[in-house]
Parts: sequence; structure tokens; C-alpha cells
Amino acid sequence: MALSGVLIPLSLILHASGEGHALLIGSILWVLLVELLNSAVEATVDRISLEDHRLAKRAKDIGSAAVLVSLVNAAVVWGLVLFF
Repeated sequence: MALSGVLIPLSLILHASGEGHALLIGSILWVLLVELLNSAVEATVDRISLEDHRLAKRAKDIGSAAVLVSLVNAAVVWGLVLFF
């Protein structure tokens, strides 16, 4: 969350095309959206039951993996826009 507060203004300062700015900001907003959905899944799983269950663990792990994929996507987008 805090990093997005730095990266979004930074993306507007960088010398990129209009499409580049849109990609930079969009990739950060995508990470925030996926993180919010992951938090919702975790809260729902915790609300249903606090006991350990393999399906609850799997749901949380998949949500965390989605956040990781969105972060990798953002890193690739930023790398491509900044260096190509």
C-alpha cells in the first residue's frame, strides 16, 4: 500500500508516453485490487472457521499466489516501460 503511494506519483514524473503512464499506473492499481481481493478471501475464511483445514489453507495460499503474480506483472511492466 505504501509503495503505491510512492510509485503512482513517480510514474507521472517519469518520461514515458501516455500509454506508458497508463501501464505504470494500471499495474499498480491491479496489485492493489488483487491485494484487496486476497484480504477479502482471508477474512471470509477466518470468519467461517478459525480451525486449521487444508482447504482454508489452500484458499489463502492461492490468494497469496495471485498477489505474487500481480507483483511480478507490475515489475515486468515497470521494467519494460522504463528500459525499452
